[in-house]
Amino acid sequence: MLSSGSMVEDPVPLAALGSALVIKLRHVGDVLLSSPVFSVLKRRAPQAQLDALVYADTAPMLTGHPSISRVHGIDRAWKTLGTPARARAEWRLFAALRARRYELVIHLTEHWRGAWLARALGARWAVAPVVAGRGRFWRESFTHFVSEPRAGGRHMVERNLDALRRIGIYPGVEERGLTLIAGAAAEDRITQILAQCGLASGRFVQVHPSSRWRFKCWPADKMAQLVERLHAEGWPVVLTAAPEPAEAQMIGDILKHVSRPVAANLAGQLSLKELAALSARARLFVGVDSAPMHIAAAVGTPAVALFGPSGEALWAPWGTPRTASHQVVASEGYSCRPCGLDGCGGGKVSDCLVTLEVESLWRAVRERLGGPPG
Repeated sequence: MLSSGSMVEDPVPLAALGSALVIKLRHVGDVLLSSPVFSVLKRRAPQAQLDALVYADTAPMLTGHPSISRVHGIDRAWKTLGTPARARAEWRLFAALRARRYELVIHLTEHWRGAWLARALGARWAVAPVVAGRGRFWRESFTHFVSEPRAGGRHMVERNLDALRRIGIYPGVEERGLTLIAGAAAEDRITQILAQCGLASGRFVQVHPSSRWRFKCWPADKMAQLVERLHAEGWPVVLTAAPEPAEAQMIGDILKHVSRPVAANLAGQLSLKELAALSARARLFVGVDSAPMHIAAAVGTPAVALFGPSGEALWAPWGTPRTASHQVVASEGYSCRPCGLDGCGGGKVSDCLVTLEVESLWRAVRERLGGPPG
């Protein structure tokens, strides 16, 4: 483990740190990828109370984390409230944050709320990314700035940890793993579901073919061919998806092309914590670049992930140490990827995904399964 505080000119004195707030206002997967920040910071300042501020719907990614004292949530539905009701909700949140008397604020995104809070909470130290084009208000809201990463391969986990490196904390490789606690209630429900379906832990494959971003998805008929191959090898398949109409439709389209029923179709039936508990029992996760892919990696399940317009250098399944337990499958011959666009020309369909052959994905899946279930 590397020592902290000796390689930057202005490190934060961790031995005296009493409390810190880490802000990550992003989607579910993004919040999960911030979990090592809490683990590493708690190791260096075990006496400190560490809190998180996230959107309420992403909070399950951090609740139960052994290094976090409290998870504060911002409900996205506040935007739909009338002005008085929204003001009351915002004031209650601010009062709760102010009562914690944070000495350090670590802001992991460019969201303006982080600058306001760093000022209003009176933190002695505040860390944020350099954001091109931001003016004096942003610059004077923080004491430490994290340089913008150059274009190329630097995973989002490492980018999050750069906020700690900036204040003198240098995490070892073994410290950078994700942490996700499903909890007893979720574990119990998954135990019941698997028993009802006649499935044993480690003896089924979880297939999560969908994403809220349709341009990240593989065609339903090709995913159905993969399911058929798993069935032919004797592997039970459990399908999962979010409770969204578009994702339910995709699951339905896949099932239309499958000759026999899957072991379980749990699409839209699981909470995020339950999804984590299920993934932890699967022999393998197969799916697209999505939050469930990160959840599977966080609970230690090998993942085979399809990537198209999004970049695996930033978003690949994360493991520590990073080994061959996870594999990204992407089409070759596309000099344009990763482009980050919502489909080719913005048309919601990505050529680099729809042209990817079933055989390419199957080879990766077969390699990790190693044959029929024993």
